[in-house]
Amino acid sequence: MQRLLFILFITLSSSTFAQELISNRQRDIVFRGVSVVPMDRDRVIDNQTVIVRNGRITAMGNAGSVTIPANALVIDGTGKFLTPGWAEIHAHVPPIDDIEPMKEVLTLYLANGITTIRGMLGHPKHLELRSKINSGEILGPHFYATGPSFNGQTVKTAARGAEMVREQKAAGYDFLKLHPGLTKETFPAIAKTAQEVGIPFVGHVSFNVGVWRAIDAHYSSIDHLDGFIDVITPGADTLAEPETGLFGAWIGYRADPARIPKLVKALHDNQISVVPTQALAERWMSPLPAESFTGDPEMKYMQPKVIESWLAAKNTYMTNPNFSKDHAQKLIEIRRKLILACQKNGVQLLLGSDAPQIFNVPGFSIHNELKYLVDAGLTPYEALRTGTVNVATYLKKPDSGVVKTGNVSDLVLLNGNPLKDISQTRSIEGVMIGTNWLPKAYIQQELKKLEKN
Repeated sequence: MQRLLFILFITLSSSTFAQELISNRQRDIVFRGVSVVPMDRDRVIDNQTVIVRNGRITAMGNAGSVTIPANALVIDGTGKFLTPGWAEIHAHVPPIDDIEPMKEVLTLYLANGITTIRGMLGHPKHLELRSKINSGEILGPHFYATGPSFNGQTVKTAARGAEMVREQKAAGYDFLKLHPGLTKETFPAIAKTAQEVGIPFVGHVSFNVGVWRAIDAHYSSIDHLDGFIDVITPGADTLAEPETGLFGAWIGYRADPARIPKLVKALHDNQISVVPTQALAERWMSPLPAESFTGDPEMKYMQPKVIESWLAAKNTYMTNPNFSKDHAQKLIEIRRKLILACQKNGVQLLLGSDAPQIFNVPGFSIHNELKYLVDAGLTPYEALRTGTVNVATYLKKPDSGVVKTGNVSDLVLLNGNPLKDISQTRSIEGVMIGTNWLPKAYIQQELKKLEKN
């Protein structure tokens, strides 16, 4: 009886921690009576007790069959759903010398259940940030850093491309970030040297390189579906880059779906992952006006001047002589077909939205991305896999991506079942990152500090 009263006291008194981050390597944290969405397959395991200690799930089982430690913080999971934390594999962290603004972005990611990010525009300060996150000095998602951009301005010669690869490998970056402007001369030197020193390269496919060369060179991930529209559109190989538009925006309306299987097979056979960033396309390149997105509640976390720049980019797109609403809608539709074909044919999709970019607020945009993946034809389970199981495989982290005993305790507690309704990923009751428990009240308190307008 005394033991039960103590556990009850801990449960009730947890409200005293409501606006505090719970961080303790010694104290057990228990989710009691929770429905677990383990992500090992499309299922929910009801009425579970999950015990976390020192950043690991140490026990999980039916309520009543798992002994709750006497000194535990017990979180009532009745009616709630526990899932693995998600990844944002096309994230952006400010590429500047000041770490403080970086912390704001990390908070936005964590507040939205994102426990792993891959930064996609590198800066030397990111290496310090990664180190401080790993040591616990800074609270943030697990951070994988790409190096400074490889593009037509930074890489003028093949020799310089190879030299940059070696420099970034020696510096300790996790990936190389490729941007537009690379050529048939500079790109092979980058790819060859990257393979020699053992560092993966990711991102854009330069127009003069093309998807087939990119596939042959074994990109680690191709992001944005970059170059995909070009190779499935008849006659695109006769056009100059400005005529095709960003990500094939001006020619997507006449893409040929019959050409998709060849592309998807090559991606699969060469084990190239794909990060669709469909949220970028659905919000920037869709026929919908800017006003469809400016009223989203998360816009209050962005500086007004940033939103103004997004409005300008959207308006520039929609006033281009090549733009028409019909063509823009067909572009969105062919992108959805490409995403679904990747899913159905075993190409590993990875969750990423390219935030902060046009109307994509860090953290919040991942929920949009998940919805757009479902709109493309994926089931909610398949969409969620892109940010959990698939990322764990991609990053070679077998102890993450699934809720089970022994795995890391990167978790999200939801008020609804995301397998039935993907929008439930927004109904966050709390986030667990390693040894840190972030209850809803704490998250709301921290978000309040970040409001800009």
